[in-house]
Amino acid sequence: MIAFIRKLRRVALTEGALGRYSAYAIGEIILVVVGILIALQINNYSDARKDRAREVGYLANIRADLVANITEMDRYLASRTESIAAAQRIVDHFDGKPIEDASAFNADGVRIYSWQRYYQINNTYQELVNSGNFALLTNDRIKHGLLDLEAQYKKMKGEEDHFRFDAETLLYRPLYESMDLNPIVLDFAYRVSQGQAGKEGGLTAQSFAGYLKNRQLKNGFVMTILEFGTMNDQMREMKRLSQTLMAEIDAEIGARH
Repeated sequence: MIAFIRKLRRVALTEGALGRYSAYAIGEIILVVVGILIALQINNYSDARKDRAREVGYLANIRADLVANITEMDRYLASRTESIAAAQRIVDHFDGKPIEDASAFNADGVRIYSWQRYYQINNTYQELVNSGNFALLTNDRIKHGLLDLEAQYKKMKGEEDHFRFDAETLLYRPLYESMDLNPIVLDFAYRVSQGQAGKEGGLTAQSFAGYLKNRQLKNGFVMTILEFGTMNDQMREMKRLSQTLMAEIDAEIGARH
């Protein structure tokens, strides 16, 4: 009987130790799991901070691109507005107004012949798209603003292509066929260099007698007025979109940086 009781006691003690060991093991497992979760949380927080820093860097670069583009757009808007005025002055001479200053008339024409395309600075946007980092931008308004700006830019480039075709057909070809370009170039060089280059006196009102009878040339200047006006309207919209996007970027960086 005593032996039987001792045996029961040993079993009870063994079972008690096993219970305590099990509780200890479970506690260790819980601590490990909690440690892993904390480590993951810290790692996620660190990754989020890094992503946010990269996002802010991209936003700052986008803003710098926009500032440079607005400055360039202002220059183009002023230049193209003056080209519209120059084209209108030329059309007035086609409609019968006498040429009193052949050099000034020639300068108006050269201003339009030497028109330039506008190329926006969008290096940061291209980097975001090509690297697959566009998703780093968390503000949907900024994302949509960038896409709207690119769409407007492509629309204006289409209008530039249209004018390029009209210029080649209605301005350059008849000009090359009907005029001696040498006095035109020399007179313009003399005018813009204030006498330091070129040659004065090679052009008179009579030099443009046949020019003013060419309907293709007249139509070319009429299309200049129309299409430069369209390009200016498109560029003003680009400028508005750029300014709106800058305000969104400023608010985003200020709110979360």
